[in-house]
Amino acid sequence: MVKLENMKNISLSDSVINLDHGDPTAYEEYWRKIGDRCTVTIRGCDLMSYFSDVNNMCWFLEPTLAEAIKELHDAVGNAATEDRYIVVGTGSTQLCQAAVHALSSLAGTQPVSVVAAAPYYSTYVEETTYVRSGMYKWEGDAWGFDKKGPYIELVTSPNNPDGTIRETVVNRPDDDEGKVIHDFAYYWPHYTPITRRQDHDIMLFTFSKITGHAGSRIGWALVKDKEVAKKMVEYITVNSIGVSKESQIRTAKILKVLKETCKSETENFFEYGHEMMKNRWEKLRGVVKESDVFSLPKYPEAYCNFFGKTLGSYPAFAWLGTKEETDLVNELRRRKVMSRAGERCGSDKKHVRVSMLSHEDVFNVFLERLANMKLIKSIDL
Repeated sequence: MVKLENMKNISLSDSVINLDHGDPTAYEEYWRKIGDRCTVTIRGCDLMSYFSDVNNMCWFLEPTLAEAIKELHDAVGNAATEDRYIVVGTGSTQLCQAAVHALSSLAGTQPVSVVAAAPYYSTYVEETTYVRSGMYKWEGDAWGFDKKGPYIELVTSPNNPDGTIRETVVNRPDDDEGKVIHDFAYYWPHYTPITRRQDHDIMLFTFSKITGHAGSRIGWALVKDKEVAKKMVEYITVNSIGVSKESQIRTAKILKVLKETCKSETENFFEYGHEMMKNRWEKLRGVVKESDVFSLPKYPEAYCNFFGKTLGSYPAFAWLGTKEETDLVNELRRRKVMSRAGERCGSDKKHVRVSMLSHEDVFNVFLERLANMKLIKSIDL
């Protein structure tokens, strides 16, 4: 029996641990130390109107949040904000749906094909099939896509679930019917080196994966084209009549603190997050190496413009595989570890997605169970 250090929470020893979702509770300790500097006071008479800025196309976007978003991207250097429309949404999930709707509604013919390169974010399938829209249709893996007509390619970089840096896969350089939505939820310096300032037509970001504040449900899109931005705003207006002002004000406050401390030697959140993720990945790789049963992707080092040095990548999810023909999601479930099946991500049952963003005690329980696993080979009858 392999024992790992820092196993403090005995009550977890026989509990089911859920690493299927990406609930980013790992950052609670940092924000607890920051204390009241992120506290926001909202009186009963505040924020009562639907409208935030009637002169803005995105009329429900709080001006303080728009300012905080621009300042943070400028400080980190991961995305261009000039000459773009900012569209705020209830998380990047709503924004992705809004962007697919906008691009499809502006296409010449419908339904518009929607694809993503496998392994892809499993929720893309649900987002594009749940309402059974006649405007667009999920066509699956972009690697084998060769259908004629308009299409939308969803590109997540670093990729969820496998952490790789992604570009477009569908190769139609002269095809103006092809559109791309870039999801940069994890393009922040605690997960991956910031190698360049991204500059694309539609770029999605989410508050939850930057700071861990998933409960606020805030995301934003940086959009070049006015008509696309207008259609996205129309979608959100019909879908939810805007976005919570309370959440926007809280997000703006925290992003400003994040920007103010991002060059601090003692309070830099990105430095804190980077060291935490690096430590977790080193522990996980140690367990995988010792087991000789599991596999993990390897990531090349790159020069990070934010930190000013060459660094490795430490993704928010581990794309865990096996060297045996094994149904890994069920093997982990037998050990009371919930993970996301590789088949849901367009891959195979030998792979699972595991969240690296849980509380420390939960993560350590996962490592102990993984270290002591004996796999059963699958037999296809």
